[in-house]
Amino acid sequence: MQLKIYQIDAFAKNVFEGNPAVVVPLESWLDDALMQRIAMENNLSETAFFVKEGAKFHIR
Repeated sequence: MQLKIYQIDAFAKNVFEGNPAVVVPLESWLDDALMQRIAMENNLSETAFFVKEGAKFHIR
């Protein structure tokens, strides 16, 4: 399985400032344990997963 994973600097105006976070867009929800392992692999507790459902986005 390959996923696009984006690391962003939240609350920052410049690169390498602010709070790092990982954002993972998904087509459908993964198993909770797998999402936890992905977050641990990235070594950031601030990891967000989202799924687009219709015109809305759901985040976990």
